[in-house]
Amino acid sequence: MKFVALATDYDGTLAREGAVAPATVLALERLKQAGRKLIMVTGRELPDLRGVFERLELFDAVVAENGALLFLPATGEERPLAPPPPPGFVQALRDRGAEPLSAGNSIVATREPYETAALEVIREFGLEWQVIFNKGAVMCLPAGVNKASGLAAALAELEVSAHDVVAVGDAENDHAFLAASGLAVAVANAVASLKAEADLVTEAPDGAGVAELADRLLEDRIPSGGLRSGV
Repeated sequence: MKFVALATDYDGTLAREGAVAPATVLALERLKQAGRKLIMVTGRELPDLRGVFERLELFDAVVAENGALLFLPATGEERPLAPPPPPGFVQALRDRGAEPLSAGNSIVATREPYETAALEVIREFGLEWQVIFNKGAVMCLPAGVNKASGLAAALAELEVSAHDVVAVGDAENDHAFLAASGLAVAVANAVASLKAEADLVTEAPDGAGVAELADRLLEDRIPSGGLRSGV
């Protein structure tokens, strides 16, 4: 089966310690030159992502803020996919000592052990919001907003079916968008729960694993439906 698009997480998948290796960038370029669509799906806020990765133009779409923002590099359009936090929400978390603390268009992010404080603030403001975890990160978002909903928006924009997408990730917040794709792939360094649900697990970790997957895609060496083994 020929998959037409690759959707990849950033940290721990495409990147190691925030940086993407040159060999991984070359693999993305090969996919792009072959006419495949590239979609990034990340929990990072867009300004932060721009600061660590200079090749966003390789991607046809970037889903940032864990599904709350769609960015189209070709046009520069930024499209919010969720409402912003109410006034005072971020300050209420800050008053509870949450550190570090950041806010994007919609997402409000901190780290463990401030998940309890986040839930307290959500309850205090009477919001239908959720807390999503990502290897120590704690992300507050409106209910129903996750990487799967963000991926769906990107695919609608690109007119690509979810069945034609290979998705690859490494952490807890990647379950949703991997499950919403045609083939779910976990890199070798992924959390055990993601590996258990993936159709494929790469032999190499993070960006090297993505490059490994890219070569398989270009050679059409992925069986229909995948298999639960090393790539």
